[in-house]
Amino acid sequence: MTETRTSELVVGLPVVATGDADALDRIADLSPAKRTLRRFLSHRLAVFGALVIGLMALCGLLAPIVAPHDPNKIDLLQIAQSPSLLHPLGTDAVGRDALSRVIYGARISLSVGVCAVGIYIAIGFVLGALAGYAGGWVDNLLMRFTDIVMCFPTFVLILILVGMLGPSIWNVIFAIGLFGWPGIARLVRGQVLQLRELDYVIAARILGAGAIDVMFRHILPNVIGPLTVAATLGIASAILTEAGLSFLGLGVVQPTPSWGSMLNDARSPATLAGKPWLWIAPGVSISLAVLAINFIGDGLRDAFDVRSRAVG
Repeated sequence: MTETRTSELVVGLPVVATGDADALDRIADLSPAKRTLRRFLSHRLAVFGALVIGLMALCGLLAPIVAPHDPNKIDLLQIAQSPSLLHPLGTDAVGRDALSRVIYGARISLSVGVCAVGIYIAIGFVLGALAGYAGGWVDNLLMRFTDIVMCFPTFVLILILVGMLGPSIWNVIFAIGLFGWPGIARLVRGQVLQLRELDYVIAARILGAGAIDVMFRHILPNVIGPLTVAATLGIASAILTEAGLSFLGLGVVQPTPSWGSMLNDARSPATLAGKPWLWIAPGVSISLAVLAINFIGDGLRDAFDVRSRAVG
C-alpha cells in the first residue's frame, strides 16, 4: 500500500502546500514567470500589501467618483467639525472634508513615488550598466562620482533644490528623481560585473553582438529582478520624502490635497490635542502605504530569489 501511494506521487503531479516555495519551484510545467508569481502569491503579507496599494491606487484614480465632497470646497458652516455621517473623517479649519482630501491625497503620494522612482531607476541603470560593462577608467570615473553624490544627505539636497525651484509636485518629482539614483547605479554595476563574465554573454560578444544588444538582450533580463525590488522599496521612500517636503511647505501647492500638507495643516497644539481626526487619517494613510509597499518588496525579493526558503 505504501509503495503504491509513493509511486502515485512520483508519477502524478505532487500535491504542494501553499507555503512550500521549493516544492512550487519543482513543478516542471511552470514557466519561470509563473513560478515567480506563485512564489509571490505564497507570501501572505506581500499579497496583503498589493491589495492595500491596489485599493489606494484605485481610490486615487476614481477620486472624483469615490470622494463624497469636493476636496477644495470651503464651507464656513462646517468648520472643524467632528466625524459624522456627512463627514466621516470630519472637516478641517476652513470646512473642507477630510476624507475627500485623504482620497485625493493618494493621487499625489503614489504618483510622486512612481514617477520619481522611474526617473532615478532610468538614471541609475544607465550609469551602473555603463560602469559595469565598460570597466576601466569609465567605471572608476562614474563610481567616484557616485560616491561623491552619496556623501551628501539625499533629503538635504532635495530640500535645497526644491527650495530653489519653488514648491510644486513636478519639482518634487524632479528633485527626488535627480538625487535618488546612486544606490541603483551601484546595484546595477555589481550585477553587470557578475553577468558580463558568464559564458553566454562572452559567446554573444564573440559572435559579433554589439554592446547595446548584449546589454538589453542578455544582461537586462537578469537585472530586472533586483531592480524591481529596489524600485518597489524606493517608492516607499519617495512617498515619505514627499510627505516630509509637503509638511515643510515645499511640496504641493495649496489647496491641492496631499497627506503631508494635511499633516502640516494639523500641526498646531490645539489641533493635535483637540482635533485628532485631522492628523490621524493622513498619518495612518502614509504609514499604511509605506508598510504595504515594504511588504510587496519583501515578497518580490523572495519571489525572485530562487534560494529563498521562507515565505510569508
